[in-house]
Amino acid sequence: MNRNPTTGDIAVVLGTRPEIIKLAPVVQELGGRARVVHTGQHWDENMSGQFLRDLTPIGGIEVLSGLGGLSRPRQIAGGIDQLSALFERRRPRAVIVQGDTNSTSIGAQTANYLGIPVIHVEAGLRSRDRDMPEELNRLIVGAVADVHCAATPYNAANLLAEGVDAERIHITGNTVVEATRRVLESSTEHVPLPVDGPFVLATIHRPENTDDSGALSRIFSALAAMPYPVVFVAHPRTLAAADRFGLEGMMERLHVLQSVGHAEFLGLAGRAALVISDSGGVQEEVTVIKKPLLVVRKSTERPEAIGAGFAELVRPGDSIEAAAERMLGDAGLTVRLRQTPSPYGDGSASRMIADIARRVADRG
Repeated sequence: MNRNPTTGDIAVVLGTRPEIIKLAPVVQELGGRARVVHTGQHWDENMSGQFLRDLTPIGGIEVLSGLGGLSRPRQIAGGIDQLSALFERRRPRAVIVQGDTNSTSIGAQTANYLGIPVIHVEAGLRSRDRDMPEELNRLIVGAVADVHCAATPYNAANLLAEGVDAERIHITGNTVVEATRRVLESSTEHVPLPVDGPFVLATIHRPENTDDSGALSRIFSALAAMPYPVVFVAHPRTLAAADRFGLEGMMERLHVLQSVGHAEFLGLAGRAALVISDSGGVQEEVTVIKKPLLVVRKSTERPEAIGAGFAELVRPGDSIEAAAERMLGDAGLTVRLRQTPSPYGDGSASRMIADIARRVADRG
């Protein structure tokens, strides 16, 4: 499907809600030079539609077809095939990709094979856990990217350790800072709270937690045992897993919300006493909204939030309840977090990345 393609010469390839959120400020900075291509990886109203509307006024959006819901190898292979044809018909001067999704891999590989410079935003994330599909995408994109926009010095150090030339690495900060600030400053959307008083906000969606009935059952049990009511923002994958494993009854003690938009979620997080999540983006966003977070995962590629004191990693076998008790019982935590700057920068990342992209494109 092709909807009003832009005339820009810098292609921005994306396909999931986090990519749209984080690349929107870059697209806005690029203005008429941006050409937005959506792979269709997450193509529905809840996951992408409402966010793409914010990009559409900048220019039209080109959308690949038939990739949503495919297996990972078929999605990536089909995406490369379609995107190659698109770029052969109208060749961009540079391609921007973000993060570590299948769409990131599709955009980076396609551009590299066609000899088009690749600019990787949020480069250098590493979990060193090859069981994570995202880790393989990071390694592949890291190998083919021409310019690496690393959010933090830690990310840059990962790239240097892998042999990437320092001249190709730029420490830009993370666009999540300005994206989050803009939402908080402009949004008037608020979800009516189903609880009175303090509450815990939770969201779980990663395969390591949703594809294992034992892991998901453990998380539901821990949430039900929280000292405060739990508002649970349910991802479609999590709802499907609960149904598949017969765990719907375990959710009855939670206040379940569905189809919560990004602005609404940030509003909830800003009012929560504690956030519990396995999301990479939430690990970054809490450093902007100054809230404590428990990261329910085996590992994380974002240690900066933990190092700054915003987050704690709760691995399988660790007690989620005990970790929550520590954070909620820390009387000085709220004040410390308010005074702690985000490790992801000062909100200038999108401008820096757009400037870099223009220089790359103008070199021809």
